Amino acid sequence: MLRRAFQLYRESFGGLSKDIWLLAMVTFINRSGTMVIPFMTVYLTGELGFSLSQTGWVMTCFGVGSVLGNLLGGKLTDKFGYYWVQFGSLVLSGVLFINLQFMHTLPEMCLSVFVLSIVADAFRPANHASIAVYSKPENRTRSYSLVRLAINLGFSIGPAIGGIIAGTLGFKWLFIVDGLTCISAGGLLWLFLQQKSEAPEASVPSDQPAPVLAASAYRDHTFLIFMALTTLGGVVFMQLFATIPVYCKQHFLMSESQIGLLLAGNGLLIALIEMPMVYTIESRNPNKLRLVSRGILLFALSYLVLNVANAWVGTVIIYAIVITFGEILMMPFSNVFAIERSKPANRGQYMALYSSSWSVAHIIAPVVGMQIAEHWGWETLWYVLAGICVFAFAGYRLLEKRPVAMAVHPGA
Repeated sequence: MLRRAFQLYRESFGGLSKDIWLLAMVTFINRSGTMVIPFMTVYLTGELGFSLSQTGWVMTCFGVGSVLGNLLGGKLTDKFGYYWVQFGSLVLSGVLFINLQFMHTLPEMCLSVFVLSIVADAFRPANHASIAVYSKPENRTRSYSLVRLAINLGFSIGPAIGGIIAGTLGFKWLFIVDGLTCISAGGLLWLFLQQKSEAPEASVPSDQPAPVLAASAYRDHTFLIFMALTTLGGVVFMQLFATIPVYCKQHFLMSESQIGLLLAGNGLLIALIEMPMVYTIESRNPNKLRLVSRGILLFALSYLVLNVANAWVGTVIIYAIVITFGEILMMPFSNVFAIERSKPANRGQYMALYSSSWSVAHIIAPVVGMQIAEHWGWETLWYVLAGICVFAFAGYRLLEKRPVAMAVHPGA
């Protein structure tokens, strides 16, 4: 069985360019430094004495900055190129992470986190653009998969190391080490990766008819409903990073190291099983919406677990495993559904809407989670989240009955 799994991974990632492997290494180092954000809520409530509501507003500022950072990163990439945007984002975000330790008041933290998330998330569109340049059309999908694997491996290591640093050396060093890993990733990019130009696309022969413009994504009512349901799922999933660390700290008295290992398990489990699991499931059940609906149902189950035996610390481990399997079903297949729903002429619109649904969820999740937990308690929060999942599950199943094909309208 191990030999078969190894052969599957070997075939999946064989033949990729050296530049893609180097880019994956840069991404891995950057994501390995993901130490501050998973412990931000613990730091704000424990070290700075912020209330849950105040902590929720700080994390919301992070979400708003993330949306703006993605938009700004895309514009800067078009103007200055993917290479310099990645380099600038890595180095500047490293400096801002180190500077974050000197912010203590609510306004200071909100502003600093807001600016930091803008700079840090400008990296994402530039990174996606660089993958397109460093890969070939025939292995572009696998190139994206390699970088995604690097992200998950890095995230499995970062929180674990961050928990150890916070628990032994203190949060000051957490900010410093996180900042230094960002700067190190920028240095690696500078030393070993060279900027390349993307090969020009083949021109359309003059005797060919002009392509018919596909309908606007904003007129695709099925897709807009799908985006609303995906946003709800994102709000539920983001509690893993927004409220679960505080819950573990307050309810089970877990240390920062233990919380870090719990969050690291999510990334490690995805890195180990997502690709073979998705490959196997997709070949047996090509219905993307049905798979997404099953993923959201696993989200509901994971939060119900927290209320079934809330006096046993093992419930958070079971929760983390169940929600990770839900993530494996929901995220890849919802992404594929969005891509298949689009046409080449309007793919940017569809993917922009899809990405924005998760960014909006990142904004809403901390405020909703922290407010409910502070005013009505953790048990109520878990039931509310499970209820949202059941509502979204019903919505996804109803969408299966709607027409899948998109109409095409000239000049839309």
